[in-house]
Amino acid sequence: MSARSWRLLLRDKQVLSWCLYDWANSAFATTVMAGFFPVFFKQYWSAAGSVSESTAKLGLANTVASFCLGISAPFLGAIADRSRGRKKLLFAFTFLGALSTAALFLVAQGNWLLAALLYVLGSMGFSGAQSFYDALLVAVAKPREMDLVSGLGYGLGYLGGGVLFAINVFMTLRPEIFGLASPAEAVQISFLSVGVWWLIFTIPLLTFVNEPELPHPKESLIEIFRGAWSQLISTFHHLRSIRPAYLFLIANFFYIDGVNTMIKMAVDYGMSLGFPSNSLIVALLLVQFIGFPAAIGFSAIASRISTKRALYLAIGIYALVTAFAATISEVWHFYALAGSIGLVQGGIQALSRSAFGKMIPADKSGEFFGFFNMLGRFSSVLGPTLIAVTSLISTSPRLSLVSLLLLFATGGYLLSRVPFPEEHK
Repeated sequence: MSARSWRLLLRDKQVLSWCLYDWANSAFATTVMAGFFPVFFKQYWSAAGSVSESTAKLGLANTVASFCLGISAPFLGAIADRSRGRKKLLFAFTFLGALSTAALFLVAQGNWLLAALLYVLGSMGFSGAQSFYDALLVAVAKPREMDLVSGLGYGLGYLGGGVLFAINVFMTLRPEIFGLASPAEAVQISFLSVGVWWLIFTIPLLTFVNEPELPHPKESLIEIFRGAWSQLISTFHHLRSIRPAYLFLIANFFYIDGVNTMIKMAVDYGMSLGFPSNSLIVALLLVQFIGFPAAIGFSAIASRISTKRALYLAIGIYALVTAFAATISEVWHFYALAGSIGLVQGGIQALSRSAFGKMIPADKSGEFFGFFNMLGRFSSVLGPTLIAVTSLISTSPRLSLVSLLLLFATGGYLLSRVPFPEEHK
């Protein structure tokens, strides 16, 4: 990372405040979504069922959350653009996510349905807030800086999520130090800590990041909703006329599906193969702390070889990792898998966000990122559903994972059809 990059991060209050939201909400992605929830769901809330049944329940919970957010994201983005309300809506969804996550602390053993419901609400809060967070990227960074700032955000997200997750893991390993009765109680406290962490580190963004100026006068609530619907239809047609952005959304839909599915189902996959839960948690920590420098480093790679080639590189590594994951049999294999994912996970997410940001009009970023996140959410419907269905039909978690190779191959091919701005310089 260059000295200029550090100066940009440390001296620009808006950039730093925006990036800290990644630090805030990554606690949910790490401790809850990828870490403790799949383990606790299988061993505590859904222990009475079989491995295949609990995997199907978890896949269904992810599907429901993704579908609800997918159908609402573009409309919410249109409202945000017309009401100058991106920060307000971001906080509303953040509050929903943080409160639902903290409430997992109260769910009794065996009550898998309530746990799944709160997880769905937490996921909706996480994904909904992410749409407005992404849309604010154009307010804090110029086009030439978007790869860098987006990478910094993901890098801080991996670091922040990893720090809290490491503390939470230590709590489960040594609960007596914290005055807790058992590892199970430590996990419950961890859910509560995520909600608090998420809210506290959202404050800088709410305080220091400026809303973009509105291109039209202030409107009433009824006018905002009516205008948002009309604007949504207009934006869809506008999006189709911006060929690079339109094609990129379709390509991103496929390859990011594989990424999101790996994030959400990796621990469940390891448990299905019989690996110890403690080893799987350590592997997740490995992803976080490798992901911090790797996400930033991928921005530097993109500046040298182009954003498009860097995305090809990340997709190719993911395809190799998926093929390898279908053959693993030892715990150290899972560690190798985690390390490889850590090298590219933040990079492919950050570069996808910044690449799309360069292709769209800044004054409509809420709407356009609404479509971006809508397809991201719907891609998260396809992956977990494939995992759930193939797991029940074949009873083989390995076979269900192989299907992700098709998603990476399709996404990579479609990406080759996308004309990037850098290709015309």
